[in-house]
Amino acid sequence: MAGRAARRCCLGWDFSTQQVKVVAVDAELSVFYEDSVHFDRDLVEFGTQGGVHVHKDGLTVTSPVLMWVQALDIILEKMKALGFDFSQVLALSGAGQQHGSVYWKTGAGQVLTSLSPDLPLCEQLQACFSIGDCPVWMDSSTAAQCRQLEAAVGGAQALSRLTGSRAYERFTGNQIAKIYQQNPEAYSHTERISLVSSFAASLFLGSYSPVDYSDGSGMNLLQIQDKVWSQACLGACAPHLEEKLGRPVPSCSVVGAISSYFVQRYGFPPGCKVVAFTGDNPASLAGMRLEEGDIAVSLGTSDTLFLWLQEPTPALEGHIFCNPVDPQHYMALLCFKNGSLMREKIRDESASGSWSEFSKALQSTEMGNGGNLGFYFDVMEITPEITGRHRFSAENHEVSAFPRDVEIRALIEGQFMAKKIHAEALGYRVMPKTKILATGGASHNRDILQVYEALLRRYAMLEQRILSQTQGPPE
Repeated sequence: MAGRAARRCCLGWDFSTQQVKVVAVDAELSVFYEDSVHFDRDLVEFGTQGGVHVHKDGLTVTSPVLMWVQALDIILEKMKALGFDFSQVLALSGAGQQHGSVYWKTGAGQVLTSLSPDLPLCEQLQACFSIGDCPVWMDSSTAAQCRQLEAAVGGAQALSRLTGSRAYERFTGNQIAKIYQQNPEAYSHTERISLVSSFAASLFLGSYSPVDYSDGSGMNLLQIQDKVWSQACLGACAPHLEEKLGRPVPSCSVVGAISSYFVQRYGFPPGCKVVAFTGDNPASLAGMRLEEGDIAVSLGTSDTLFLWLQEPTPALEGHIFCNPVDPQHYMALLCFKNGSLMREKIRDESASGSWSEFSKALQSTEMGNGGNLGFYFDVMEITPEITGRHRFSAENHEVSAFPRDVEIRALIEGQFMAKKIHAEALGYRVMPKTKILATGGASHNRDILQVYEALLRRYAMLEQRILSQTQGPPE
């Protein structure tokens, strides 16, 4: 291990919902080491299920902050035992589950700067958090605070224009407001509030890391155009909040050198750079190397769409974040709940449960489906909020059923069209160079991808034709 690891590299960290993971990447972008700690399996003493605690109300969902710290200790100790050469690490960065937050107790900053290399982090940070169980993205207990925030700035659309999203229960500003209202003593004893991403970076820095623009966009607090905290939003959530958050920074910022704790305990070089950590969603856009006009779609249980935008138009549905790669641009995120589970239902109903028969139906029907169109929402959709199956014939009449092959193509084309419609509402436009990058289970079905590609090419041609007609002939 020692011989293989003796190469200059960077470390990438992922503090996700269910695990902490590390990868080592060399100068050729080859991953030559990776490991993880799974919370439920490897840290059973914290009693999590799926990495979280679901409270009795069924709405409040939290994770123990010390569990994340101990997971980091375990991974680093294992790497050290295996002979990993930390002296070759030039820089590190990472991602954290978006919308989670950490509350550092008064005096914690001093502890961070004076850590003893003889002891693990978890042992030294035991008393450093004013909130032991931190709210995470699965929490939905802040409906009242969301309505209060929207009312304070002039409504949901006004908040979306300001911060990129209407008020969402999992967003950090609303979580902070709930803590301030229900546990004011803990809030008053909090000297710094981090996101999971900036919390992880703080551990490596030995001081408080700033929140980056991209992850900060998921708080309902950051003015996405000006890249500063909104005073109206801060005031609606809690007092003295700006000083507890610190000034946000671009996502590519080098926020400092690694703490002397890691130099002395593990042998990191003193010059090892810590680059700002960001949220898992912005990290996905960066990791997939999207460019303007590209689409990344995760075809999983839910379908998630990532877009690179230059001029966004925030709406009531979907999210606009600051771009993690180019701070002058933006990214959009749309989530559609009726993804693979809906595709599997139609497969079972119209293709005898066979993906092979499903693909044959796509191959035997033409693009456009003869004018037949369907939208399928067996569970309440997120974007938009709607349920039911809605089929329309070529004559634009709603019908109760389609032939099996028509049904299958109607589903796939309808899912694509829904994504395109809502993406355009956020400012997206298909471009001649547009690429679709697909991940997730359904991305293995080539026939589904071919439908997407054919529709994308048609839309790109139409966009160019419309553009050329509106511009007119050259003078």
